[in-house]
Amino acid sequence: MDNLSKLKSVLIGTIKAAGLAIIKDYNDLDMKSVKLKSARDLVTGADLKSEKIILDKIKASFPDHQILSEESGRSGKKSDYLWIIDPLDGTTNFFMHNPLWSVSIGLAYKGKMIMGAVYAPMQKELYHAVLGQGAYLNNKKITVNNDPIKSLNAFCHGREIKNIQRMVKYFAYQKEHSLDCRQIGSAAIETAYVAAGRLSSILIPGAWPWDVAAGTILIREAGGKVTDFNGREWNHAERDYLGASQKSHKKILKIIKSLGI
Repeated sequence: MDNLSKLKSVLIGTIKAAGLAIIKDYNDLDMKSVKLKSARDLVTGADLKSEKIILDKIKASFPDHQILSEESGRSGKKSDYLWIIDPLDGTTNFFMHNPLWSVSIGLAYKGKMIMGAVYAPMQKELYHAVLGQGAYLNNKKITVNNDPIKSLNAFCHGREIKNIQRMVKYFAYQKEHSLDCRQIGSAAIETAYVAAGRLSSILIPGAWPWDVAAGTILIREAGGKVTDFNGREWNHAERDYLGASQKSHKKILKIIKSLGI
């Protein structure tokens, strides 16, 4: 394995550079730069600017590593290392001038997440985790919330109609039976909030790996659990995603089963 210190240094430096570079785009958003990738999916000039910064830095630092990015797909030679990138997570929030958007970068080694960071520039919050070293928010250690009384849940979903329908069933149940259930609009921020104990869980039918790769190691290193909807350990080929504190995870798996989602 490559030097962890160098990997971490590139990760943190790159994600901060990308996030800071697109703050001006957020403040001065030109609506003409916003395009539709599909009927329910936006892309802005900021997505592409952030991605270029990240790709250029990783390719220069680790030319033998492979990269998977939301906007440009997979690139590079076959490698044990895979950088998984969302250059702007929460594009719709960004578009509507909601400050809850982020940049997310995760690193897998031989299929296992070993490092990740989520940067929310408008909140000045940088989350990061390295395998076996804990999870941190602005360099202060964070842990999940295992208090069942103060259980706040979040949801997100893939763009496919079937995943929206599954999510509606789950949302309705949680709104009736729990303290609250909300969609923040950035899966990367939602996973980071679970790691920080602000949320108890995040459930996503139809997640893409770039949405949650970094958040996965954040949650695990903060003491939580990340699986698919059958309780199997999540990997970046899996579309259904549940990240939660240990106590909430067990409870939500039962809800998933009872609802048939």
